[in-house]
Amino acid sequence: MKRLFKWMVWGLLAMVLLLLAVALVLQRWIGTPDFKARVEREARTALGVPVTLAQLDVSVWPLPAVALQGIAVQTQPVVTLERLEVRPAWAGLLAGRLDVSTVLVRQATVPQKAVEAVLATLQKKERTTHSARGLEPEKAFDPALLPKSLVLDQVTWVNTKGVGSTLNAKAALGSDGLPDTVSLEVVKGQYHGTQAVITRESAGWDLAIKVGGGTVKGHMGLQPATQAGGPFSLKGQLETRDVEVAAMVGPTADASPLSGRLEASTTLSARAANLGALADAVQTQSRFTVRNAVVRGIDLAKAVQTIGLNRGGETRLDTLAGQVNTQGRAVQVVNLVASSGALSANGNVNIAPNRALSGRVNVNLAAGALGKSVSQAVGVPLVVGGTLDAPEVTLTRAALIGAAIGTAIMPGVGTGAGASLGDKVESRFKKLFGK
Repeated sequence: MKRLFKWMVWGLLAMVLLLLAVALVLQRWIGTPDFKARVEREARTALGVPVTLAQLDVSVWPLPAVALQGIAVQTQPVVTLERLEVRPAWAGLLAGRLDVSTVLVRQATVPQKAVEAVLATLQKKERTTHSARGLEPEKAFDPALLPKSLVLDQVTWVNTKGVGSTLNAKAALGSDGLPDTVSLEVVKGQYHGTQAVITRESAGWDLAIKVGGGTVKGHMGLQPATQAGGPFSLKGQLETRDVEVAAMVGPTADASPLSGRLEASTTLSARAANLGALADAVQTQSRFTVRNAVVRGIDLAKAVQTIGLNRGGETRLDTLAGQVNTQGRAVQVVNLVASSGALSANGNVNIAPNRALSGRVNVNLAAGALGKSVSQAVGVPLVVGGTLDAPEVTLTRAALIGAAIGTAIMPGVGTGAGASLGDKVESRFKKLFGK
């Protein structure tokens, strides 16, 4: 027995020494300029943009790993990674195969514009390759090539406006390459304090997110493609409760175009052939209510007083409700209803992918709120324009003419009444002549 134990010790020691020797040889080989240049060439071919590396290392303790340091993907703007570490599984190594156990990304900055540019390049490359192959079937991706777990340490995502969110995250992947569990926390920047947990169930994933003092909970289901290269389907249902809107739509509470406590029910769906096309394929429908809402960038009461020539300011509302429909990055707000004391408004607003606004809002304001002795309500139809960060409201040409006539006949109340009448006359003429 002692002899067997002795042989086991010597065998284990020999294996450790062998691994150390292999690691030393690999480190010297990987550390050569030729190997580094080869890795840079392969990365450039795979991504379609130049990639530079500062250093490559091999370590054995506490876990075997290959580390790439000082990575810069030369997109515009540049993607940088301080360290990308790939850890193989011991069992695979002992069996003579390379199974990736963990991929660690540390101290990275990932601009959204850069990711979108890389995805667009890869999609173009895929279409060109598929066209060259003709009817040749595409090879299915092997999930076994993916790591069993992914760790993000101090990774900063920078949106298209240059606002960053730094997060830590861990994900465990299943045998099919899809996540079994995901935990995420935003530790700095926009959405600071947000925590999310995603757990895989038999029919999809359960989501639980803490953000803005409230919660977003729901379920997501994925229908795989029926054939290689075909689209997959994504469906989900989310319930938002008591979330501060400013924590979701603005870099800071004061800079957010809207604040208030949000309640919403959302359904979403998407059909896409790959993750790169998913952002433009997602469709959502949400019914929402915002309590104690503040709309920044526009004062609707002053817009009524100045017949739509007001800029800046803010509008405080008791309630703001409606329905939001999205298609990719385009947003449509319909059946919008707002109220606060003497002010009420309704209308529809579109938000383009570039954050440009368009739509119409009808605003009613009690004449008493204008400091007048009469109690007749003043209603003004306004055209919404500008951007989400700097909204503008103006009168249509017909409403502006009506407002001028109303002001001449009855200053004050006649302004709003004339604007409303002018807008109605224009609408009826369009219906009459089909324009």
